[in-house]
Amino acid sequence: MSDTYQGLEALGEAAGRPAPSASDAPLREQKLDAMGRAYATGKRKNAIARVWVKPGKGQITINGKNQDVYFARPVLRMVINQPFRVTEREGQYDVVCTVTGSGLSGQAGAVRHGISKALSDFEPALRPALKHAGFITRDSRVVERKKYGKAKARRSFQFSKR
Repeated sequence: MSDTYQGLEALGEAAGRPAPSASDAPLREQKLDAMGRAYATGKRKNAIARVWVKPGKGQITINGKNQDVYFARPVLRMVINQPFRVTEREGQYDVVCTVTGSGLSGQAGAVRHGISKALSDFEPALRPALKHAGFITRDSRVVERKKYGKAKARRSFQFSKR
């Protein structure tokens, strides 16, 4: 076995090609609708959020209500604002979204996912920061279905010896 280590850069140079760098990666294009908004769909558990992001004063409207009214718990509001905090864009965008299905926690996760995707469509340069924080990736964990012969998904009925 050889004691020398050759990285991918050395292989590219050996083939006569320059090694690819991170700045050579093609930058995504900005995707806006006719009204200058970025649209994205966010999902979490059984919740689906349709999200529109546009430049503004930082107002977030969910199903026609202010975020403080719709998500009364501070933790849920914190979850929604995470993409803005990570990208340092707090108070710069207005968000309008409609969300259905699941409970409040799943809906907050769906709205965060939608905001992250819409932000990356509005400002493609923000995508690496959002991706690194894990906000672009859909959380695929859903409730396991109930099986026949069981009380719940895995729970058995109580055993009786007599």
